[in-house]
Amino acid sequence: MVLISFAIGGCAGNDAALGDPARGLKCVDDSNVCISQRKMVYDSYMADKSHAWVNQPAGPHEYASGVRLMALSKKRKELTCSELAHGKEEADRGPAALSGGAYVGLTSAQVARGAMLSREVSKELAQEMARRCR
Repeated sequence: MVLISFAIGGCAGNDAALGDPARGLKCVDDSNVCISQRKMVYDSYMADKSHAWVNQPAGPHEYASGVRLMALSKKRKELTCSELAHGKEEADRGPAALSGGAYVGLTSAQVARGAMLSREVSKELAQEMARRCR
């Protein structure tokens, strides 16, 4: 599945510190440390019944890591209509956020994958919204 391999994969240097609470969102390389950090953040999102993370802002590295987008995709059936709308807006901003030049440290492949994942998740969220939000 594209989403799973995207969150695990990445191919650039990383300077996220181990003590940084958002390290898994900015850690985009293929090192075991980054993979573990992204998994920890993803797992915390899956366990968060309040979905508080949905309303947090996302930047280029968050799009490139794929963690938030994958979590939105996985949780879409549990999200409220408001959360779905916020998530879709976030996914819609992904390609522009990645092409805006603020992605220091990301490879062109990571930027392309982040944009692709953003578009895919946007479609999934739109379908879910159409199915149950009026």
